Amino acid sequence: MGKSYPTVSAEYQSAVEKCKRKLRGFIAEKNCAPLMLRLAWHSAGTYDVKTKTGGPFGTMRHPAELAHGANNGLDIAVRLLEPIKEQFPILSYADFYQLAGVVAVEVTGGPEIPFHPGREDKPEPPEEGRLPDATKGSDHLRDVFGHMGLSDQDIVALSGGHTLGRCHKERSGFEGAWTSNPLFFDNSYFKELLSGEKEGLIQLPSDKALLTDPVFRPLVDKYAADEDAFFADYAQAHLKLSELGFAEA
Repeated sequence: MGKSYPTVSAEYQSAVEKCKRKLRGFIAEKNCAPLMLRLAWHSAGTYDVKTKTGGPFGTMRHPAELAHGANNGLDIAVRLLEPIKEQFPILSYADFYQLAGVVAVEVTGGPEIPFHPGREDKPEPPEEGRLPDATKGSDHLRDVFGHMGLSDQDIVALSGGHTLGRCHKERSGFEGAWTSNPLFFDNSYFKELLSGEKEGLIQLPSDKALLTDPVFRPLVDKYAADEDAFFADYAQAHLKLSELGFAEA
């Protein structure tokens, strides 16, 4: 049961490849992979399976969506990317932001995530309140990701994306990184989670929830022990997230 993706022109496909190369250089130079991953995730994570609204359709460029509490600081990502976007007017913002997320994982040593172009930009941002709240536990995570149509395995695999980046007090109220090398994509998020609190590193309530939940915990153990398994599941979960509401199966 494969998805049927829209057909894009050869010119469009060529622009995707060129843009990907530009993004690789830019994200590596600016050390902004965590921010770009967050932009891609937060763009896609507003999708609601019931109403088929929200999702990865370029609406993050609108000030109204950037003003959502969960998106603090993402105006920086949008601003940083704009000069590259201007070089590729043929690309939709929807494709462009998701491409930046895929490249962010790749240039930091993470798995390669398949990318299918053809998302269209939507005019209206979704309403606020659809993204995860880091202060809450596993019921909340299941509720939010369930609205997106994602599974328990997807939740734990995507949580591992916190191997990149850090929290900023002024954006989220939390301060600190999850791992000692926040610009390198590996399975250290799970290793740190299992090794307990450490000076200078952060564990949010939503992270700790993975340790106490009977379904989440075995996956944490698995990913901490087997980076290949984590990469395989992460790539699949990221692909699903980046295509919510796009190219129906």
